[in-house]
Amino acid sequence: MSIILSFTNYDMLNPPEFSGIENYVTLANDPVFWKALGNNFIMAIVGIPISMLISLALAVMLNQGLRGNSIFRTAVFLPHVTATVAIAMIWLWIYSPGGNGLFNIVLSFFGLPNQAFLASPSQALASVILVTIWQGIGLKMMIYLASLQGIDQQLYEAADIDGASAVQKFFRITIPMLKPVTFFILVTSIVGNFQTFDLIYNLTNGGPANSTTVITYQIYQTAFQQFRMGLATAQSVVLLVVLVVLTIVSRKVTGGKDD
Repeated sequence: MSIILSFTNYDMLNPPEFSGIENYVTLANDPVFWKALGNNFIMAIVGIPISMLISLALAVMLNQGLRGNSIFRTAVFLPHVTATVAIAMIWLWIYSPGGNGLFNIVLSFFGLPNQAFLASPSQALASVILVTIWQGIGLKMMIYLASLQGIDQQLYEAADIDGASAVQKFFRITIPMLKPVTFFILVTSIVGNFQTFDLIYNLTNGGPANSTTVITYQIYQTAFQQFRMGLATAQSVVLLVVLVVLTIVSRKVTGGKDD
């Protein structure tokens, strides 16, 4: 239905009128739309690899059976199950550009000047990416941990007999055995990144100067603030195509297979 509506002019009040590829031409010439799509790609390219690496490192550490594992797992996983609105309120205080923001309090302690963070076009996107990394680590860590615990220990015992070092075991056994779950985490992270809305809505509203706007926020504005449902569905179709392409690329990169 969205694909059909993407070829119409539709304001949700009057019947849709066929307009051909007009909506797609509009998107092709819309710098804000391309800015939003670019911001999504930056968030994915920067945030997802960092989040996955930190999650894997934490999972490997927890898999060693250290004391206090359950408390640490709960603490790291808690942001994932916390309402995004609550998380946004916390980070708005942390990023507060005045002297009351936690980050600026720390900076002033070291004699550094206050930063604008979310109020700065050059810093806002990086600040949002930091929040997405922090929020997403918990789930990825738990998935990696479950996968690590499912690896056959006989593989490591055989490697010990052959005199393999810890580094060799990690790169020759652990990493290959984690390929399927790495593919799963990568794809779900990409989809989640391109569906980011509530965090942007509560933290920045896409500002300042569209520096943090993302494609789902643009779809929301186009559909429910401008009432241009035809154009919004065209944006959604573009998003679908992007996600399909990125899923295929992710499968090639991680060595994912049908089985």
